Amino acid sequence: MRGVGLRGVAGLLAVLLAVSLAGCTDSGGEGEGELTIGLLLPSRAVPRWEKSDKPLIEKRVKELCPECTVVYANAENDAASQRQQMNSMITRGASVLMLDVVDPKALRSSVRAAQREGIPVVAYDRLAEGPISGFVSFDGAQVGRLQGQALLEGMGARADGGGVVMVNGDPSSPNAAWYEGGARSVLRDEVRILKSYNTLGWRTENAHDHMSAAISDLGPSRIDGVLAANDSIAAGVVSALKSARVSPLPPVTGQDADLDAVQRIVKGEQYMTVYKPFRLETEAAAAMAVALARGNDIDALVTTRVDSPTTEDVPAILLTPTAVTRETIGRTLVRDGVYTIDQICTPKLRPACDRAGLTR
Repeated sequence: MRGVGLRGVAGLLAVLLAVSLAGCTDSGGEGEGELTIGLLLPSRAVPRWEKSDKPLIEKRVKELCPECTVVYANAENDAASQRQQMNSMITRGASVLMLDVVDPKALRSSVRAAQREGIPVVAYDRLAEGPISGFVSFDGAQVGRLQGQALLEGMGARADGGGVVMVNGDPSSPNAAWYEGGARSVLRDEVRILKSYNTLGWRTENAHDHMSAAISDLGPSRIDGVLAANDSIAAGVVSALKSARVSPLPPVTGQDADLDAVQRIVKGEQYMTVYKPFRLETEAAAAMAVALARGNDIDALVTTRVDSPTTEDVPAILLTPTAVTRETIGRTLVRDGVYTIDQICTPKLRPACDRAGLTR
């Protein structure tokens, strides 16, 4: 599988725009009524879904397709709720569904039900099972590799045989195993993985409990680094380490570039995060969904094909993530307009920001 790097962003966006605008003359013209795009997101536990993905998708769909209406549902990490939400959208005659699946196996029957009704399903961020029409995400294996590589760098000399705790994501999410596999491919033969936990719901409180258990079982002196699968999990890990008065803190990874995680990186409490430009993902997914809603071909949009446990050769767009450490916040997140220096650097953080080179 191949992804799309940041250097190829301009070209990809140009293709997405051209294909989507071309569809305006193909179908769905005046008098044919509105098209409905169902957007199903998995939870509110991870900040990005409500703060970034939802508004960006709604905005881009409206730009590409003025006649399109986005109908939104959040599953709150409950597969049964998401199945009900999806079945309701199918019954109401959605033109296309964008599904960020809570549990691929649990939603497989609903994906099949959508196919029977002629409703395409775009798997968003997580690879759904069943007869999906397309998939848009970041390369999860590369996310894990970036985390593993940064963790080894942060551990320094202790990376040679040091002890690592892995606090992974929710096992019901296909991305959790994707990330973990990428990380283990880097960490194996370099460090000793002393404990490995799965974090239900990607919840901060569950990660806190896992890390507290690891500290109790191992003792803080044996923990040289923590592979935390995302920033919500990293928050729980750091909280547990601080509650146990571990000092200095071992390097801790993350993912999603949440604002509080970036501030932890500035303070030296979290070593890194993985930046996934959500605008690129939402624009690619919106373009794919609009094209399918209009009955258009998506071949010009896709960059690769992937296999799910149930479906081979799914048309896909896989984007390339970027590692962010304290030294690179300015030339990644600030440069791209994700956050301003004022948003990151509260008055209390101003001295740490100055040391990190984050100045106005």
